Amino acid sequence: MHAFNYHRATSVEDAAAAFRSAEDGAYLSGGHTLLPTMKQRLAAPSDLIDLAGIAELVGITVDGEAVEVGARTPHAAVAASAEVQGAIPALAALAGKIGDPQVRNKGTIGGSIANNDPAADYPAALVGLAATVVTDRRSIAADDFFTGLFETALEEGEIVTAVRFPRSGKAGYAKFPNPASRYAIVGVMAAETADGVRIAVTGAGPCVFRASAMEAALGSSLDADKALPALSPDGLNSDIHASAEYRAHLVGVMAQRAMAAAR
Repeated sequence: MHAFNYHRATSVEDAAAAFRSAEDGAYLSGGHTLLPTMKQRLAAPSDLIDLAGIAELVGITVDGEAVEVGARTPHAAVAASAEVQGAIPALAALAGKIGDPQVRNKGTIGGSIANNDPAADYPAALVGLAATVVTDRRSIAADDFFTGLFETALEEGEIVTAVRFPRSGKAGYAKFPNPASRYAIVGVMAAETADGVRIAVTGAGPCVFRASAMEAALGSSLDADKALPALSPDGLNSDIHASAEYRAHLVGVMAQRAMAAAR
């Protein structure tokens, strides 16, 4: 690991100021990707800005319209929240399937979505539930937030402060996990929203995406008995864990399981 300057920010404004003054700064949240990358000398930020001391980024607020999760809220807190379980059970269930206990207690929703690993679970939750990402500068619809492999719409130095999930109708999540990492080889969030059914897929492609043909077949309601169109393997991931063809098949299987879970 290369030498770096360490900053423990006490507020969002403090963190942003430290980033602006750094030659090549990086924000640290859960650190599950950044720290291993630094240890392998694949990343060498001049300054590491730790967000762990910012109390305003932690917490869950539930009202009549939405569930808002602070960016530094651990996965385990989302999974265990009685309020989340009551408002959006699928979100709590998804959080409870992330990684192992160590990952769930250290990893954060803000760090997960800012990193945008193609096999992460939370991107499927955000896109499937039509969430909004709140930053220190603006609000971004989930459909516009995830832009590519490890890429998002975040601008230089922009900080995720919260994610706001509108209350949905039925929703369910199902994934085929890698047995070692628990990352999704394929994960599917199926939800009934104000704009109709949304089917969000993670793990199968370079970035989370919506299965539009499946959404069109389902219309306005999740019907687990309805046949879903097959997904083309074109453009899907293919690696030692699963071929593109196998992932395409798994999307259909996981979509049916997600709809069954929603019931």
